Amino acid sequence: MAGSRAGDAAAVVLQPDGLDALIAALGEAGYRVLGPRERDGVVRVDEVASSADLVHGRSARQSPGRYRLEDREAAPAFGLGVGPDSLKRWLQPSPLTLLTASRNGAGIEITPHRDDPPKLAFVGVRPCDLAALGRLRHVLEAPRFADPDFVRRRERTFVVAANCIEPADTCFCASMGTGPKASAGYDIGLTELRSAEGFLAESGTTRGRALLARVPSRPAEDADLAAAEAACAACAKAQTRSLDAEGIRDDLYRALDHPRWEETAARCLTCGNCTMVCPTCFCTTVEDSTDLSGRHAVRVRRADSCFTLEYSHVNGGSVRHSAMSRYRQWLLHKFASWHDQFGESGCVGCGRCIVWCPVGIDVTEEVSAVRGRVPAI
Repeated sequence: MAGSRAGDAAAVVLQPDGLDALIAALGEAGYRVLGPRERDGVVRVDEVASSADLVHGRSARQSPGRYRLEDREAAPAFGLGVGPDSLKRWLQPSPLTLLTASRNGAGIEITPHRDDPPKLAFVGVRPCDLAALGRLRHVLEAPRFADPDFVRRRERTFVVAANCIEPADTCFCASMGTGPKASAGYDIGLTELRSAEGFLAESGTTRGRALLARVPSRPAEDADLAAAEAACAACAKAQTRSLDAEGIRDDLYRALDHPRWEETAARCLTCGNCTMVCPTCFCTTVEDSTDLSGRHAVRVRRADSCFTLEYSHVNGGSVRHSAMSRYRQWLLHKFASWHDQFGESGCVGCGRCIVWCPVGIDVTEEVSAVRGRVPAI
């Protein structure tokens, strides 16, 4: 049966050694290949040399305030959900040197710092993280205020997506329209075919198509395409959390004085964990430091969080001095004012903020409570 078309090239099924060949081909093309690896009891994005470096025989149990890896036979190759890392860690690194300054005779010589970022290939990127990258691009590549460092890093990135066939308990990407199947933003998209013990591979770009041509594969048949589609659909149906995105912006604006904000603030530690793991949070601060001689200084950009008092500090103190005001600011920006600024939601339904909150605050519960609706969990 003839292969069907997907993206801009015919879909193929990778042979048993196809994943290793794909990683090798990326390395030969000059990319540093990164993928999910087990580190200190969690799955981190780290360098991989072959498929043997990826996580095997493990699954991630995720719930509010809890993350545990467990042994599991016949676990999907990329069946781990999302860990604390996202593409943001690599494309908007912290800290980042912006410039150095030195006294030069009677004046000061300022030298802007420009990194020559490496070519990075990410293997196993989740559709929610692809959607998050799209949100970051809208923010950090806006014509008037583009972040040149982000643009350089993103342009040197190759993405191999892994469509989800099993959800974590904290996933709600289906209700946000960002998964479980990637629709755009990848060079190559993979969907695991359990019955065939391989991967359906689809190219999303010309360079993705060229790389796939170097990997052992066979043309995909209609049955392969149908199996991949069914697996992603079943994953969406299996998600136990959801968030009704219809009308959410207006509902939240009307609920500025809802008592739930104070109830949640009584639990919130304002630690900023949710913003650090969120794949779309982009807030930063700039720090200047000088050596003891006073002759040399450096300006560094670091990740910051709207949960800190200093973030909204102006003359006279912080604008948002209470935990309630900071939590409300964060949630309203994600689900309301992000629509005003960028025409879309700032949330992609990855569930990281639920998992990595030390007190287990569940954003789907909070939004539903503020809107006066029963949480869909």
